[in-house]
Amino acid sequence: MTNNTGNVLLALVTGAAIGAGIGILYAPDEGKKTRKKIKTKVKDAKHDITERLTHAKDELTKTVDEKKEHFEHKLEEAVSNMSYKADDIIATLERKLDDLKKKNAALQK
Repeated sequence: MTNNTGNVLLALVTGAAIGAGIGILYAPDEGKKTRKKIKTKVKDAKHDITERLTHAKDELTKTVDEKKEHFEHKLEEAVSNMSYKADDIIATLERKLDDLKKKNAALQK
């Protein structure tokens, strides 16, 4: 989840909590009941935010783990391919060296 999405989510939950608080304040109830309702709504909002943040963290961790695994697999493939190419280059260089040694030996005679 991107930082922008997290900010939007937090803004929505905060707005909902503020809206609920304002609605309770304008409701025709006693002060004690109103304070209790506000406290309950705040606890509910806190719980909701905590759950959403936990879910977002879990999803982010899952995504990071998947991307890490994919990267490691691709890196392993690249190293393996480079190893084969390096072996081919070494074999070619060894053949060239043998050819040069033979030509040099022929010239030394």
